[in-house]
Amino acid sequence: FEQVVNERFDSSNLQDGYAPFCKHIFIENDFTDARVCVLPITKENEHCLRSKYEARNGKELPILSRYFDKELLLKGKDESEVFPVAKYLDLILYSREQIIKENAAMGKEAATTEEGEAETAPWGIVSIKAQDIPKELPMTPITAMRNALGKDHGGSGVPIDREKYMEAHEYWKDHATVT
Repeated sequence: FEQVVNERFDSSNLQDGYAPFCKHIFIENDFTDARVCVLPITKENEHCLRSKYEARNGKELPILSRYFDKELLLKGKDESEVFPVAKYLDLILYSREQIIKENAAMGKEAATTEEGEAETAPWGIVSIKAQDIPKELPMTPITAMRNALGKDHGGSGVPIDREKYMEAHEYWKDHATVT
C-alpha cells in the first residue's frame, strides 16, 4: 500500500483540508479491495444504526458517535451486496509539525522510521477514507467538536466554523459510517 501511495504522490495534487496543516490527496482505488465506509440512512438499514461513547485512545475525551453496525448490515448477505468497492481513497494528511505537536500533547513518542531514525516526511497519513467521489466528504460534526477541544483532549485546536459545521450536519443527518 505504502509503495503505491508513494509512487502516485504528487504534491501538486494536494487539496486543502479544514486547517492549514491538513491536506487531502485522492487516489484511484484500483489496487485495494477497500469498500465504502459511509452509507446513506434508509428505512431498510436504519435499524442497524447504533451509538456509543468512545475515545480513540486513553488520553482523549470520549465522544458520542453514531454508526452502522457492520455485522447487522451483513446479516445473511455477502459483503459485496452491501458495500461496493470504493472508487477512490481519500488520504488525509497532516503536516509533520502538526503530528509532532499532537503527539507531544498526548504524551506519545516522535514517529520514527523502520531504521529507528526520526521521521522526516513533510506529510503523514492520519486517516484513509474509502469512498466513491474524488472530493472531501464533510467532517462529522462530532469530529469538528473534538478538534475544537484542543490537543490536550485529542483534537487539533481548530475552532468550529459554523458554516462548515452546518454543511456537515446537512450531509451526516442522512448518512452514517460503518464500523
